Amino acid sequence: METTMQLDFLTQLGLKEINEGTSTGVNNFSNGELIESYSPVDGKLIGKVKATTKDDYERVIKAAEEAYKDWKIVPSPKRGEIVRQFGEKLREFKEPLGKLVSYEMGKSLQEGYGEVQEMIDICDFAVGLSRQLNGSTLHSERPLHRMYDQYHPIGVVGIISAFNFPVAVWAWNTALAWICGDVCVWKPSEKAPMCGVACQNIMAEVLRENDLPEGICGLINGDYKVGEMMTQDKRVPLISATGSTRMGRIVGATVAERFGKSLLELGGNNAIIITPSADMEITVVGALFGAVGTAGQRCTSTRRLIIHDSMYETVKEKLAGAYKQIKIGNPLDENNHMGPLIDKDSVKTYLAAIEKAKAQGGKVVVEGGVLEGEGYESGCYVKPCIIEAENEMEIVQSETFAPILYLIKYSGELENAIEQQNNVVQGLSSSIMTNSMRESELFLSHKGSDCGIANVNIGTSGAEIGGAFGGEKETGGGRESGSDAWKIYMRRQTNTINYSTELPLAQGIKFEF
Repeated sequence: METTMQLDFLTQLGLKEINEGTSTGVNNFSNGELIESYSPVDGKLIGKVKATTKDDYERVIKAAEEAYKDWKIVPSPKRGEIVRQFGEKLREFKEPLGKLVSYEMGKSLQEGYGEVQEMIDICDFAVGLSRQLNGSTLHSERPLHRMYDQYHPIGVVGIISAFNFPVAVWAWNTALAWICGDVCVWKPSEKAPMCGVACQNIMAEVLRENDLPEGICGLINGDYKVGEMMTQDKRVPLISATGSTRMGRIVGATVAERFGKSLLELGGNNAIIITPSADMEITVVGALFGAVGTAGQRCTSTRRLIIHDSMYETVKEKLAGAYKQIKIGNPLDENNHMGPLIDKDSVKTYLAAIEKAKAQGGKVVVEGGVLEGEGYESGCYVKPCIIEAENEMEIVQSETFAPILYLIKYSGELENAIEQQNNVVQGLSSSIMTNSMRESELFLSHKGSDCGIANVNIGTSGAEIGGAFGGEKETGGGRESGSDAWKIYMRRQTNTINYSTELPLAQGIKFEF
């Protein structure tokens, strides 16, 4: 791995030195092709990371398997102590790592810091959880028998993450998997490989300080072909994959074919329902951040506003005014609200979506377009766009990873809005803006939102690590982070103990001797 930028945060994260290659996380050698990471902020080359070859991959997996033999027998609270130390390292490196996230991915600096804070938070959550990996004691139907269930480590956990959250989603998985007794192998997005190397460096230091095998935390780099090495590998019983629905179909089918488990967190087509009783100030703030935060490149980004016809013109006018105040530019400048899209391919997709919306009958409220001139040399900066549309339009039914917001009108009762909200193939995040208890409760009931996340008087974007994160339908059905999401990283076992002097058989069967 080599870098060309003279940026302080790269040096702080151990990314300044030129090595033979740190793509594997084991022995630091690779013969793979170079992956160049260019910043969407200014178009400059950040560094180069060597892609993982088949031989590299075998070294990583073998190291993980060997590390697992030792790691799984470490008491869970002691594993929690290692995760606690990792969280402390993240606190130490929060500023440089947050800057790297911002620079390599393009999100605002505050969002970069926030992503690292999510890593710290999940470490804290996992430390407490390390003393609570409890099963259940069950009542046996047989006298003088005890029955209970317990959870054991599953083995090697493969993690495939997306560019939009280049570090946090990995941490959601690893922090929980580690305290469960698993070891992890991570393939970060090839669009943000430097973030992966930085995290590997931080955790490797924790492992060295505790004289633990480096195979507990493995790293592989490359495109989908490298990911396929894991998804097809029977030695990796669980694949956690974050990305597009198209990718999820392939991963899910491949892993299922070998009877592995998959945790899929895929696309979202998230809506905020705005009712006549909505608080307008909260509504505008929630919709604005949901639509333009991370330049619309969150799986929880707000794509649709479903607005009651009595409020429609007011909401449209206020949002259009708020959009004029958005500052777009270098995300390392904290005065800017929105940075660039990840690359020029994303810009092309954004422009194509706007043209499709127009062709399908959409009416532009706030014009989009690519920004040019000083500070926008990378060609990845775009203007957030608002379009009046119908929910049934083909482009509205799709997820475009860009700051395009569709305004959709509903009339009559709330059920009409809920029907439109649910009438998409994705089911990740949803929200309602209302001051009516009846409306909020209906929205949260079995007659309401069909999404994995349903919010009242907050936007669709953002989630606390204490709750399980994920969605239904083509979002994949997986759950990460909080609640009881830890269970997927373990195998469940039911135990029955007979402490009598007899052996009663099922269904009253008797064997006479």
